[in-house]
Amino acid sequence: MPLPSAPSTTGLSRPEACLLVGACALLGLALFGPAMLDSAHQHGFADQRTLLGIPCALDVLSNLPFAIAGILGLAWLVRLPHAAMDGVSRALVALFLAGLVCTSVGSSFYHWRPSDFGLFWDRLGMVLPFAGLLGLAAAGRVSGRAGIATAGAVLLGGTSAVLWWALSGNVLPWAVVQLGGMLVVLALAVLPRRAGSLAVHLGAVIAFYGVAKLFEAADHAILEATGQWVSGHSLKHLIAAGAALPVLSALAALLQRTNAPRTVAATGQNGGQHRPQSRSTTARTARRQGA
Repeated sequence: MPLPSAPSTTGLSRPEACLLVGACALLGLALFGPAMLDSAHQHGFADQRTLLGIPCALDVLSNLPFAIAGILGLAWLVRLPHAAMDGVSRALVALFLAGLVCTSVGSSFYHWRPSDFGLFWDRLGMVLPFAGLLGLAAAGRVSGRAGIATAGAVLLGGTSAVLWWALSGNVLPWAVVQLGGMLVVLALAVLPRRAGSLAVHLGAVIAFYGVAKLFEAADHAILEATGQWVSGHSLKHLIAAGAALPVLSALAALLQRTNAPRTVAATGQNGGQHRPQSRSTTARTARRQGA
């Protein structure tokens, strides 16, 4: 597979310019928008039951799918030949998958004993998969350099937003990173995918994220509706982890296509080894018949 050519450094394409304008608009909102405070009851989750010595057990354990998805995806990425994916996309996929593992650890730590300190690490861990996903979306729909710039901007902006919240209590910049980031993904989803880029279904990612936020908002109501069986926040974790499925599916499909030629070649070589044996057997049969 030929390697992609280096991106042009002359000027911005129209999609790159639009992406830059959108980023500036979100930055302006985060800096100059009205301050927002977290709810006074933000740590009061519906399901606080202890199971096997684990406090808030279902809210803690429901973070495991993030780690499973991240580790599985990283294992597939390591097996993928370097020529099968450009370096930018590979780095962004790795950032997204590693971020899922960090999200699992940070969120589990927070829900074990909900507090502002734990929430700081929870949100900081979430910055990594956000950056990887938005960068991957920009690289797949706009350009490789747009992907790098977008991921870098989210890493810087997201980390700054979490630090600013910890210092001032203003959660608006963090809300802009989350919701504004999904609006960017939604806008990129309508653009055609670049040839050779990883075929991630961005619409599915947005759908998983949107449904997860709805379940998060209905935390107490869902616990009551299910007869105290499971809360909305626990289900939110499971559904949010499903947002990794489009990336994992695209990665698995690429790995399968890459390994297919090897399988065919190996089959052909094995078949070729049997042909001389068949001719030899035919010759021995002919000599016996002649005798």
